[in-house]
Amino acid sequence: MKKISRGLLALLVTLIFFAAKVEASELIIYHTNDMHARILNSDDSGKSIGLAEIAAAFKAAKAENPATTFWFDAGDTFHGMPRINISKGENMVPLLNEAGVNLIVPGNHDFNYGLAQLKRLSKKIKFPMIAANVVLKKNGKPFLKPYKIYRLPDKTRVGVFGLVTPETAYKTNPKNVEDVEFLNPVNCAREMIKTLQPKCDVIIAVMHMGVDKSSEFTSEQIAREAPGIDLIIDGHSHTALPNGIQVGDTLIAQAECHEYFLGRVTLEIRDHEIISKRAELLNADEVKAMGKTPDAKINELNAEIDKSNEKLLSEVVTHSDRALTSERKIIRCQESELGDLTTDALRWRTGTDIAIINSGTLREDLPAGNVTRGDILAIFPFGNVVYTKEVTGKIIREILEHSVFGYPATFGGFLDVSGMSFAFDPSQPVGHRVSNILIGGAPLDENKTYTITGTDFLFAGGDGYDMLKDLKVTGQYGTCEEVVADYLNQVGMSKIKFGRIRNLSEEESAKAA
Repeated sequence: MKKISRGLLALLVTLIFFAAKVEASELIIYHTNDMHARILNSDDSGKSIGLAEIAAAFKAAKAENPATTFWFDAGDTFHGMPRINISKGENMVPLLNEAGVNLIVPGNHDFNYGLAQLKRLSKKIKFPMIAANVVLKKNGKPFLKPYKIYRLPDKTRVGVFGLVTPETAYKTNPKNVEDVEFLNPVNCAREMIKTLQPKCDVIIAVMHMGVDKSSEFTSEQIAREAPGIDLIIDGHSHTALPNGIQVGDTLIAQAECHEYFLGRVTLEIRDHEIISKRAELLNADEVKAMGKTPDAKINELNAEIDKSNEKLLSEVVTHSDRALTSERKIIRCQESELGDLTTDALRWRTGTDIAIINSGTLREDLPAGNVTRGDILAIFPFGNVVYTKEVTGKIIREILEHSVFGYPATFGGFLDVSGMSFAFDPSQPVGHRVSNILIGGAPLDENKTYTITGTDFLFAGGDGYDMLKDLKVTGQYGTCEEVVADYLNQVGMSKIKFGRIRNLSEEESAKAA
């Protein structure tokens, strides 16, 4: 046998070493955020992809690379739609377990059922719920585990830690979180990096933080001020980041909200180091192409939820002294008692100067007598969450002008109000119809700042209320149906006072008659 020359041997060794060196593996992270209990492909008028569809796609992807494919969720998952809310998030548990989610961070809305219930949910799911900056006030101990470490087949170690926005302290009912403290997420991120770097090759932060510039803390800020995070899976601001955003060495990914997209991040790893990162958003067609057919087990569970909800929906939750109508031609053109009741309930819960509700939120009559959970959910079917903001008198005038701009046409944005009254004259030009605005009995001061209660729909600019979009949120409470049921139980209907909105043309016509 011929001897191999030293030069050839050295070349072979180099080639073998180089071949091993260039071989890389992929870590693939699918991600969701701010699902808000949207689990059907019919949710949000068909904009939601659907959990059965996403689960099918994820399972197909995981079958190809089982050890290096993960699904992380960035929170606001257990609260939003009535079919989940009525079970205080319990109905979401088997769905997530079956879907294959690997890890979750709670969002501010996930605290809406209180700490004890969130803890209960965290124990029922078959995967970790983590948060490094939520601690118990009584002893400073973590409310949830702060991080999780995964070991890949090539021995790469991936450390994942969680963060929750400190805005949760007021973006849920403060009573829900009175026993915990939300620590500075930048400082906690630095501590997590310090803890995980000696143990891990890749560091990922899953956080409900957002990129909204009005927030005190953002994921971009954390990436800048706590260097060392390779990837941030983000939520909270409902932002679509088609290819992510790069801040220093950190890639930030977010998939908007409500299952409009499924996020996917691909990390290419060689010799325990990341050599490339790629973020993308998959739309409904792309997700369905991956999964072929919706996950059958998820669909079975949805059917079981519908069946179990029948009992819950028949439960009596409050009492009504008399029936209040939701007749479209009434509530969308004039003041209604159902709207007055709702806005009184919202202001009672929050303590603000004024409250508003758009008539399109009110979908069914309030019956007389016993009111079931199904009744109250039929009135408020959208899972709208109650918010508070600060608003100037000038903007209040703009809000009211917008409310009556289309009169006499039926308009879902026609407002009922509490804490204020006003008159409008539909014979006047649009934008100049409103007069006699009183706040708490005093004339409106356009330069003064007032507190206002509304819904997430209105405060996101729904029904054309763009003037409300950029105002800073000062508080966040339960859903409309929860608040109104509580109000009826504790206050009742006797305080409804009609006459908050005067139609001057109708008054003139009545006089003439």
